[in-house]
Amino acid sequence: MSWHTKRMAAFDLETTAADPEAARIVTACIVQVGGGQPPQPATWVADPGVEIPDEAAKIHGYTTERARKEGAPAAQVVEEIAAALGQALSHGIPIVAMNARYDLTVLDRECRRHSIPTLLDRYVDPVIWPVIDPFVIDKHVDRYRRGSRTLTALCEHYEVKLDGAHDSAADAIAAARVAWRLGATRPELAAMGIEELHHAQIEWARTQAEGLRAYFAKTPGKQHLAAGVRGEWPLVPHQAEAGGL
Repeated sequence: MSWHTKRMAAFDLETTAADPEAARIVTACIVQVGGGQPPQPATWVADPGVEIPDEAAKIHGYTTERARKEGAPAAQVVEEIAAALGQALSHGIPIVAMNARYDLTVLDRECRRHSIPTLLDRYVDPVIWPVIDPFVIDKHVDRYRRGSRTLTALCEHYEVKLDGAHDSAADAIAAARVAWRLGATRPELAAMGIEELHHAQIEWARTQAEGLRAYFAKTPGKQHLAAGVRGEWPLVPHQAEAGGL
């Protein structure tokens, strides 16, 4: 039974910013799917405690006022998300996240911001975390395909349903569908054990980052972006722990 036919915990965040070091969680979803069992969704809305920029609100639909009215305190939401992911990991259920480096880094920084145990605190060795990242896998198996690699683009390419982009629940489920499709259509992926796939993604993500960094470095007007490209995966280490992954 291949990893793509087993239970998966699809995870997605909508936030206040593109920079994971500064982003605050606004909405989140973890939905367990697959494995011959019914879906088990959990969703959250948080009051991030900061102003939500207009450009972010236009993407996910939550203004500062709406988040304050509908959201739970940020610390409560962060604790519940970390606990839910930790429970999945403790049962060997892989986390599926599109561009996992972003979402897991945001969660890590939010935990630290609110003095909440991180996933690193709860599960010390991230090298053995089972994480499935459709973004990294797709770029590896089809590296020369032109065009966008957003979740919407991947859903179109792999012919899977996306119920509503930039909604955390819809995006989480769509990422799981793309992951399933990758496993179902790529025998070389289906043949890999989940730990083997996880370790492979660490190397694939590093190689992809090196290529992007080199591209920025040689492209006029984009050289300044090269320094910001990070190759660590599935999350960027906190500055105090750099080198620990």
